[in-house]
Amino acid sequence: MGKQKIMMEFCLLFAAICSSVSSAEWKATVVKSIDALVTSCVVVPCSFSHTGGNLPTSRLRGIWHKKDDKKSNIYHEDYTLIKDSFKDRTTLVGRLGQNNCTLEITGVKDHDNGPFCFRVELVRTENNDPTKDMFSFVEDCVELNMLTEPPKPAVIKPKTATQGEPYTVTCSVIHTCPTHVPKLTWNLDSTNIIVHHKDIKQGNWETQSILTVIPEEKDDNSEITCTAEFNGGLKSSETFTLHIKRVENYNHIIIPSVVGIGTTVAFVLVCIVMTKKYKKRIEELQSRDGSMWNRLSRMSRR
Repeated sequence: MGKQKIMMEFCLLFAAICSSVSSAEWKATVVKSIDALVTSCVVVPCSFSHTGGNLPTSRLRGIWHKKDDKKSNIYHEDYTLIKDSFKDRTTLVGRLGQNNCTLEITGVKDHDNGPFCFRVELVRTENNDPTKDMFSFVEDCVELNMLTEPPKPAVIKPKTATQGEPYTVTCSVIHTCPTHVPKLTWNLDSTNIIVHHKDIKQGNWETQSILTVIPEEKDDNSEITCTAEFNGGLKSSETFTLHIKRVENYNHIIIPSVVGIGTTVAFVLVCIVMTKKYKKRIEELQSRDGSMWNRLSRMSRR
């Protein structure tokens, strides 16, 4: 019984030690690959944990560097330690005190493909000298897929529009620059436009523009264009032709029919009136002829 108790206490102690070691690991979560539009910007999502416990941002130093050269910094809080080709183009948009190491690269160039890795240094002294607690997450780096042409917007719409009824079209575009979102515009003047921004994970975002118009007959076969303008000035667009279902107008049938029916009814009424008058006249004549005949008969008998 005593041996079992000792063995149980040993297992609990071992589990506690393992849990402590595990919670103290240096970890980073970085997207492995992300699209980056040349001339635009890209935001690389990044989170991390370290062995220093809860430290404020002022006691943490975040660095981004090339994977094959830890001294080749694309971001550093010391401006002089950043590679010339990345100066004024990189910003740490995440707060290190919240374990957020998210990086923004603006003015993307076609050679910014990486891979790039995050490095954290714990600073506990007043003069901001780093301690020995530092780590480069070279197993968790990001590569940029360079796009030289902007993605085209996607348009979702009903096949046909009905004349005089609301018609709603949705235009959306995927991007990786949530700090400078693409601008979606239409070639129609309308105040009924709603814009949404949606995080679809892994560094990808979606911008939506929802347009509602009331088409008229004159708009049939007209073209509607949605244009996406990205940070940096590149544009792409999608165009479709509007097909309008006309509301049938039966006035050309109804009005002549009503007129014809009215004319017929009037003619019948006239005929009825004339017939009555004619019958009455005949009856009067017959009555008059009968009276005259009777008088003649009486005179002949005399």
